[in-house]
Amino acid sequence: MVSMTNRLDEARAIINDVDRQMAELFVRRMRAAELVYEHKKEFGLPILDQKREDAVIERNSAFIEDDTIRGYYIDYLRHLMSLSRAYQYRMQSGLKVAYGGVEGAFAHIAAGRIFPESDRVPYRDFKVAYESVVNGDCDVVVLPIENSYAGEVGQSIDLIFSGSLFINGIYELRIRQNLLGVSGSTVEGIKVVTSHPQALAQCNDYLEMRGFEIREASNTAVAAKVVADLNDPTLGAIASLETAELYGLKVLETDINKSGENTTRFAVLSKVRANIPSSNSVLMFTVRNEAGSLANAISIIGKYGYNMTALHSRPLKEHSWQYYFYVEVDGSMDSDNGKRMIAELDVVCDRLKVAGTYVPHTEI
Repeated sequence: MVSMTNRLDEARAIINDVDRQMAELFVRRMRAAELVYEHKKEFGLPILDQKREDAVIERNSAFIEDDTIRGYYIDYLRHLMSLSRAYQYRMQSGLKVAYGGVEGAFAHIAAGRIFPESDRVPYRDFKVAYESVVNGDCDVVVLPIENSYAGEVGQSIDLIFSGSLFINGIYELRIRQNLLGVSGSTVEGIKVVTSHPQALAQCNDYLEMRGFEIREASNTAVAAKVVADLNDPTLGAIASLETAELYGLKVLETDINKSGENTTRFAVLSKVRANIPSSNSVLMFTVRNEAGSLANAISIIGKYGYNMTALHSRPLKEHSWQYYFYVEVDGSMDSDNGKRMIAELDVVCDRLKVAGTYVPHTEI
């Protein structure tokens, strides 16, 4: 009996000692989580980094030789990182995220999914939202840059080219457009449908099939609010399900956009550019107005082994019939190879900007 008691006391003493050390280490870890959050806040990065968490679990669990205990340790790590995220989300409540439009707009939805606990601040348009970060009123701005059906969002691309902010993430939001109306309205009773021009374009086949009159609005959520305010059963809006709930509207038909793969890409921009491992890069440049200049720039990108995943041209506002180019490439510009490529590209470009980095195909 004495030996059993001694062994129990010894085991409890070990547990007490380990718990004390773990408490100290837990505080150190959470303090480090604070530093991680400050970095993410500065660069406009989301709190959840699933690839990083998976790598930590794989690396640390290898230290446990006992297969049975290793399974419990993996569960422990997952719970520990969940607590770390919860702590960072609590700190994130002071993060101010700018977006263009009103509550319920797709930019509002995207901002909420990227920064769940943030303070989302609406602005009347993309330009004012962008400038709110430049002048320090907000920490980051979320802007739509491209839709898989309607194409690039020119105003956002122009702001990125001409402004001082950097892209530190591009996120893909699946867009589901829906026909909304006030209580008592029916699809058959709708005569006029209002929404943002891109939403109307995405639903063009449906609108033509139904024979609705079209009325443009500055934003899908603005259109929904107008329908709610007017309380006209013959007026419908095209917007998200979140918007319908927000403004108390009835969902008349769902998923009315032409393409079932309708996705909008949103960029997060802040004042500083992050060095994100295993990331893609965004380059923006102008070339001399002479034969072969664009081909020369593109050949330099290929020469250094970078694959272009996107190439868009946009007109320069200050010069008629001249253009700048938006390019997305696989790989980082912070490597030695990337720096050499940028140096050579800088020689042939009148203006060259490394506009940012992002992890490709990040869905929200």
